[in-house]
Amino acid sequence: MQQYAIGIDVGTTSVKTLLISGNGSIVDETHADHDLLSLHPNWAEEDATVWWSNVKSTLTRITSRNKSLASQISAVGVSGMVPAIVMLDVNGNPVRNTVQQNDARAIEQIERLSRLIDQDILYAKTGTTTNQQHVAPRLLWLKENEAEPFARTDCVMGSYEYIAYKLTDVKSIEVNWAAESGMYDIHRGEWISDQFDILGLDPGLLPQVNQSMKVIGLVNKAAAEETGLTEGIPVITGSADHVASTLAAGIVEAGDTLIKFGGAGDILYCSDEIKTSRQLYFDYHIVPGKYLLNGCMAASGSLVKWFVKDILDKETDERIYKELDTLAAQVPPASDGLIILPYFLGEKTPIFDPTSRGVLFGLTLSHGPGHIFKAILEAVIYGFKHHFDVLESMALAPRRVFATNGGTKSQLWCQIAADVLGKKITSFSHHPGSALGVAFLAGFSAGMFEDWGKINDFLTTSKIYEPNARNTEIYGRAYKIYRDLYNNLKSSFSGIQRLYE
Repeated sequence: MQQYAIGIDVGTTSVKTLLISGNGSIVDETHADHDLLSLHPNWAEEDATVWWSNVKSTLTRITSRNKSLASQISAVGVSGMVPAIVMLDVNGNPVRNTVQQNDARAIEQIERLSRLIDQDILYAKTGTTTNQQHVAPRLLWLKENEAEPFARTDCVMGSYEYIAYKLTDVKSIEVNWAAESGMYDIHRGEWISDQFDILGLDPGLLPQVNQSMKVIGLVNKAAAEETGLTEGIPVITGSADHVASTLAAGIVEAGDTLIKFGGAGDILYCSDEIKTSRQLYFDYHIVPGKYLLNGCMAASGSLVKWFVKDILDKETDERIYKELDTLAAQVPPASDGLIILPYFLGEKTPIFDPTSRGVLFGLTLSHGPGHIFKAILEAVIYGFKHHFDVLESMALAPRRVFATNGGTKSQLWCQIAADVLGKKITSFSHHPGSALGVAFLAGFSAGMFEDWGKINDFLTTSKIYEPNARNTEIYGRAYKIYRDLYNNLKSSFSGIQRLYE
């Protein structure tokens, strides 16, 4: 009998859910949109109850359209943004909005922890130094600034762990949430106890850490009634979205590299051994014995969405994006001298500067919406190139480059990537990304697949973009200006932060 698995991805801008079969096909897929909330400068939040509502609605669509397959669904997996912070009370209800991984409010706490914690020891244990991605400084901010909701907090977990909890009533933390928390020893596989002492935090706030593929529980009665799933289906721990995307793009060999055009921008390099850099993050690959060097830009697709929705006052649908692509395609490389720094939410890798800001440089009265839109696309790819420079400085030159997620629907953006990076890009424009990766992982846990290479059965459509040598040359000069801009403005960014002190 054919077996099936479900994958759910909680992304920055939507929940995506799909159903896959053991013979290598995507049977059905759907999504439901939600918004990133930025109520104050540097804040990035979302409503976890909206995530759950979107999960229920997407699962209901899948199960209602595939009723005959209900008894053959063998497992469910969830992926999501990492490390988002979801704070639950004793009844399992969120006490406040989630604090997203690209939130940059904890500037003072980052500076303080950077002094209190020996950064060399921290790097040796975690593969990173204190930065805005870490859970530790953001939790400390919440403790110090929101005493009432913090006092009501019984448990802290991530985005996909929260959905797995709603499905099963089992509280868990996935190993990559732990690895990116800044409080977990990646070599010993355990929490760093003195971190909790410094923060004044109770380690009991954090559930058990589990590997991605471990079955943590079964779909409970309430979730079954609200989603159409059969009660008792196994649910795995889940996966960080960028790691699930890596598997979903077929990246299982050392040197393979993924650029992910999501709400945030991810860059992942596959290695056969643990490699760390002070400018990057470290992750465990889903594939046993493989590891990932991970770069994450705070704003990527969310910057594009901001420009369309808040500046142009347009609906963020495919028609508008196609119109803007057509307009931007008429603009020459480097946007007639307009260069943008994409640090609209501060920046994580590779500069780790939460005080940094977005910049439009070289703007003139001759520039229009097409120039600005194209300059935004270029800015994201300049950020990718900065990460490639870091990898190459470690003698880890990307071998094959793949691209996934929503932004790859834009042929213009993919071509810009090939031109700026000077490399051939294999793009999966209609690829469901993380949802496929975690569905495959769930299926693997249920015995649907026995070979990690079987993921390639799902990768039937792709488009290759070759770099244009002339464009690459122009972008090389613009990229130098891009890099110089941050260095020249760095001291001014911190000044902006102190304007209203």
